[in-house]
Amino acid sequence: MDFLPGDYLSIVIRLLVAAFLSGLIGIEREAQQQPAGLRTHLLVGTGSCLMMILSVTGFDAFLERNSDAIRFDPARIPSYVISGIGFLGAGTIIVHRGSVKGLTTAASVWVASGLGLVVGIGMYFVAVLTTVIVLVALSILGKLEAKFLPSHSRKEISLVAEDREDSFASIQQLFAESNVEILDFHIEHLESHTDKRVSAYIFVVKDGNIENEIELVKKLQQHKGVYKVTI
Repeated sequence: MDFLPGDYLSIVIRLLVAAFLSGLIGIEREAQQQPAGLRTHLLVGTGSCLMMILSVTGFDAFLERNSDAIRFDPARIPSYVISGIGFLGAGTIIVHRGSVKGLTTAASVWVASGLGLVVGIGMYFVAVLTTVIVLVALSILGKLEAKFLPSHSRKEISLVAEDREDSFASIQQLFAESNVEILDFHIEHLESHTDKRVSAYIFVVKDGNIENEIELVKKLQQHKGVYKVTI
């Protein structure tokens, strides 16, 4: 087999297009400070394109010599890529206090692998159209979800404070004074190295006016018995 194949220009274009399109998705994820960003998506897309090129052109010389005895299935390698990329996507998913994060990024990594495969076989229009749809879904639809869907309009405020009889009532009063709506909460008792009992109060609040939230944090920091506030 020659070092430089006859269709080298087509291979170069396919690899560069796959890297570019999957990289665009990675840039969007990078802007959202997600664990899988530009490099991850670019590598996944380029690697998938490489596997597809191998599948459709890598065995040409062998098939020419054994055309009567061999049946060729170009979908075999891509099918392994699609299933195997799930392990990489799973690495971006984080479960924290019952909340699952990273599913969108895992899905974008999976789509990037698909982009590499379709570019590898030469389906440029399909790849470009898919990239546009994915970018619209990640950027524009993400903002619409945060604005109109209640499940995406939440924020977590946690604080560490002394565990006293009036602690929760007084903290809840501060939320009401700052016009910050509590949607859910739970309390975790912490180990303390002093004679005072300490608990972590985790509040899920409706994402609203940032000025009200800043005012609330200031009040909580000044509140007696509160040691730490995180938002």
